Amino acid sequence: MDLLNTLVDKGLRRETPSREEALAVLATSDDDLLDVVAAAGKVRRHWFGRRVKLNYLVNLKSGLCPEDCSYCSQRLGSKAEILKYTWLKPDQASAAAAAGVSGGAKRVCLVASGRGPTDRDVDRVSDTIRAIKEQNEAVEVCACLGLLSDGQAERLREAGADAYNHNLNTSESTYGDITTTHTYADRVDTVNKAHAAGLSACSGLIAGMGESDEDLVDVVFSLRELDPDSVPVNFLIPMEGTPLAKEWHLTPQRCLRILAMTRFVCPDVEVRIAGGREVHLRTMQPLALHLANSIFLGDYLTSEGQAGHADLEMIADAGFEVEGAGEVTLPEHRASVRGGGCGSHADAGGCGSHADAEGCGSHADAEGAGGCGSHAGGGVCAPVSSAPRPAEEPRTDLVAVRRRGAGTDLAPNA
Repeated sequence: MDLLNTLVDKGLRRETPSREEALAVLATSDDDLLDVVAAAGKVRRHWFGRRVKLNYLVNLKSGLCPEDCSYCSQRLGSKAEILKYTWLKPDQASAAAAAGVSGGAKRVCLVASGRGPTDRDVDRVSDTIRAIKEQNEAVEVCACLGLLSDGQAERLREAGADAYNHNLNTSESTYGDITTTHTYADRVDTVNKAHAAGLSACSGLIAGMGESDEDLVDVVFSLRELDPDSVPVNFLIPMEGTPLAKEWHLTPQRCLRILAMTRFVCPDVEVRIAGGREVHLRTMQPLALHLANSIFLGDYLTSEGQAGHADLEMIADAGFEVEGAGEVTLPEHRASVRGGGCGSHADAGGCGSHADAEGCGSHADAEGAGGCGSHAGGGVCAPVSSAPRPAEEPRTDLVAVRRRGAGTDLAPNA
C-alpha cells in the first residue's frame, strides 16, 4: 500500500504524517491489518529495536476521589466495589515497588487518587520516592498524582522522581463529555509543569469511550505537540458501577489500528500499552508488541492484569526481550535533549513511561487512581468460559477487581 510505505518513510525521518493519513490507518480493513502492523513495526524496531520496557503500578491511595471522570472506578459517585484505602506508608509502598522490580520492571509508577496533591501529599510521596531509590537506585520512578500546583513538580524532582504522568485521555472537543470537574486545559498545564521542572513527561489517551476516529487523531496529534517522552495507550475497561460500564466498542483489530496510528504519529516516543490490553487485545497481545515498546507488568490500580510470568513468556515467545535497567529507553536524539537518559535522576530523566491509564498512563485501571487516568478494570484473571461466544459480546468475564497487592495483606501479582 502506498499509504503504508509513505508512513514508514515519514516515521524513519520523524516527520509528522497528515491527519488524512492518520485517519486512513484507522479506516483500513481487516484484510490489510497485518500489513499495517508490519509497517508500523518497522518504525518501532528502527527506534527501539526488539526491547520491551516493563512498568509497575503502585496505587498509593485508592478510591474516594472528588473528580467525576466517567471512565474511572475511583470517581465521585462510583459504585464499583474496588479497594478503598488512604495513603500507604513509604515502607509499604517501597515493598510493593520491590515486587515489581524483582519481576523485571524498570519503572515504578506511583499513583494516588484525587484532584491533585496538597503540599503535605507531595512530602509523603517524596519520602516514598526516597525510600524506593534507597532500595534500588537504578529504578525509574514516575509520579501520577493529578493536577499540579506551582512548585510541586520541582519538589518531586528534587526528591528523585524521574517522570510525571498525566494523560489527556481524549480530544479537547469531547473532554467535557467525559469529565466536568476539571478541564482539558488543566491537564495540558500539568504536563507543561512537569516538562518545565525537568521531569520526563508521560501523557496518553483512553480509547473506547465512544469517541470518533477524528477524536482519536485529535488527541494523538495534541500529544505529539506536547512532546511527552512516553505515550500510554489505554483501552477502556467498562467497570460495573461507572457511567461507561456499557461502552464495549473495541475489538482486537481496532486496538491494533489505534496503536499503529499512534506509532506513526509518535515514531520515536515510548508507546506503552496500558490498561485494558488483556480485555480487548486478548490473544492478539503479542502482535501489539510490534507496535508498542512498553507495557505494564501485573495488576493495575483497581483491577487485575495478566499474570506477570505470562507477560514475560509472551514477550519471549514473540521474539522480543525485556529492556534492562542499564539501557536507555529513548533514542539518542531524545535522551540527549532530556539530559541523558532514564533512571538517572541527575540526568534529568529523559524516559517517558506510564501506565495507569491516566494517572500513570495506563487506562487499565480506568483512572484506577483518581487524578491519574488509568482504567481500573484490566484483568484476565477471572475464569474464562470455554464456550464460543459472538465476537461482539462484551467480555465482562475478563474484568476482575484487584484484591491483592498494595492496600491488602496478599502478595502482589508481579
